[in-house]
Amino acid sequence: MQISDTSDKDSNLRQIITTQDKQINFTPRMASVSRKTGETDVQVTVNFDGTGVCNAATGIPFLDHMLHQIASHGLIDLDIRAQGDWEIDDHHTNEDVGITLGQAMAKALADRKGIVRFGNFLAPLDEALVQVALDFSGRPHLSYGLNIPTQRVGNYDTQLVREFFVALVNHSQMTLHIRQLDGINSHHIIEATFKAFARAARMAVAIDPRRAATIPSSKGVL
Repeated sequence: MQISDTSDKDSNLRQIITTQDKQINFTPRMASVSRKTGETDVQVTVNFDGTGVCNAATGIPFLDHMLHQIASHGLIDLDIRAQGDWEIDDHHTNEDVGITLGQAMAKALADRKGIVRFGNFLAPLDEALVQVALDFSGRPHLSYGLNIPTQRVGNYDTQLVREFFVALVNHSQMTLHIRQLDGINSHHIIEATFKAFARAARMAVAIDPRRAATIPSSKGVL
């Protein structure tokens, strides 16, 4: 009888959990955006409720590697394709991927109802240590505190890291703070940044079950 009672209680608990899950379960937050200019042609699909699958073909191998970090550590499915004026340099393609990804993120989150909104993560990568704090606030702002010691990682111009995040912030309408606490290896510093960004974003877009149906702002709008 004791075992039967426990089983019944477990069954009821499972039913309550299932019911609660249904209350906060909704259509996956996905969006696709295409952006074509005289310099680039970029297509981006984002799924915030994915498993970390990434297909990235930007023509910039190091950027592709960093996009994989966003997907894998953020559990965000990404499909990103770009054609660019690589014969000039990587600047336009790098920037326009950031712009289009930001637009897709904003579109996928829509009114941002139910999200935790804030995220913060401290990522180590060997000697490098980078902190990212972000807020899907609707107010674009970037504070960028990286000190990358070399001009290039492979063929990638390290100045483009900041340009990528400027574009992403402006078009996703997030507040983003990046702080480097340690690091002497350029690759490690940049990769730790993207990993910290991914985990902070994963935290911020998670659904808060206590206010899944409301916008996380005292103003009622973001």
